[in-house]
This record gives sequence, structure tokens and C-alpha cells, in this order.
Amino acid sequence: MKQVSNTQRAVDELRRLIFSGELGAGSDHLESELAERLGMSRTPIREAALILEAQGLVEMRPRKGLRVLALSPSDMRDIYDVLTELESLSAENAARLGYSDEELRHLATAISDMEEALERKDLEAWAKADDAFHAELVRLGRNSRVQAIAGMMVDQVRRAKAMTLQIRPLPVKSNEDHRGVFEAIRSGNAAEARRIHYAHRTHAKTMLLELLEKYRFLHL
Repeated sequence: MKQVSNTQRAVDELRRLIFSGELGAGSDHLESELAERLGMSRTPIREAALILEAQGLVEMRPRKGLRVLALSPSDMRDIYDVLTELESLSAENAARLGYSDEELRHLATAISDMEEALERKDLEAWAKADDAFHAELVRLGRNSRVQAIAGMMVDQVRRAKAMTLQIRPLPVKSNEDHRGVFEAIRSGNAAEARRIHYAHRTHAKTMLLELLEKYRFLHL
């Protein structure tokens, strides 16, 4: 089994602390402070911070360590606009590729996991399965550039979703949309797969921005 590098461990831990709010938006942290907190040297912390900076989660500041970036309304709007186009293209492409049920197994599993999580009202499990659905949808679209661009933005969306998870309405419609996209892909209806997913992401963007504005998460 491949050993996880110290840098990757630092990335995973810092992301967890940011997503949980333990490292709040707008807060500043020295490398030495974070190294002590995570029980590792400053080098992997510095390397991890550079990775997170490229992902738009933190900003490196000379002699001041890193600052956890707040969520910007315009940034989130732009990110959702791009992801909506890219994921809708992926849904359309996936429908055209004529996948078998076995090849769509992971997408179907993600949907089942979301539905089961919703029955239990386990929103964290639902969010994890939702992430898996969107990642698999992009993979099925078989466009490496779409995968690369979407991968650069997914952490920002995941962070915003995590911040609003407990105050959003139960995602019943979201599950229905996912099932609709799956059935359109399975039946080879490319136009319908694109249409349903585009409407789904557009609705999600509107709801998320309204929640973030209402509860002022974006202005921390």
C-alpha cells in the first residue's frame, strides 16, 4: 500500500480544518502554528499551503503565513456558471457514448447512496454521495480538459456546500434531478441529459447564493 506523503497529509488536514470552519474565513495562521497543530515540520505545511492557494482556498502572505479566503459571491457565481456548462456537456457526452449498466454502476451507486442518506436525514453522507455523483459524471464525459478544469473548482463548491448543509432544505429535488440525469444517460438521450443537469446546477447555484448571502457567510 502506497504511503501518503507528509505534504498530502497536510493538504488533507488543512482542507478538513477549513471545511469544518475550525480555520475560519479571513483568519491568519503562521506555518509554525499549523506545523505544531498537525504535528509535522514546516516544509509540508508550506508545500500544502501552495497547493491550497492554487485551489483558491487560502492566500500566502509574506511573513504572515496563510490567510483562509472568504467565499466571494462573484467567485461562487462564476464557478457555478463554469461548472454548469462543463458538467452539462459531460452529461450530454456520457449519453452519447452508449454506456452499459455495468459501466454506469458507480453513478447508480452514488444515487442510491444519496437516496438512502436522505431517508436517514444524514446530510453529511448525502453530501459525500453527491460529490461522488458529480465526479463520476465528469469522468463519464471522457474529456480530460473538462476534468482538469472542473477539478480546480470542486473544492470551492464543496466548501460552500459544507457551510450551508445544515440550513438548506432537504435535497429531495436534487435527488430527483440526479435520477433524471442518470435515466437520460442510460437511454442515450443526450439533449435531455444536458437539459436536466443544466437546470439542476442552475437551481443549486441560486439556492446556495441565497443562503450564503442571507447568513452572511460570504462576508466573514
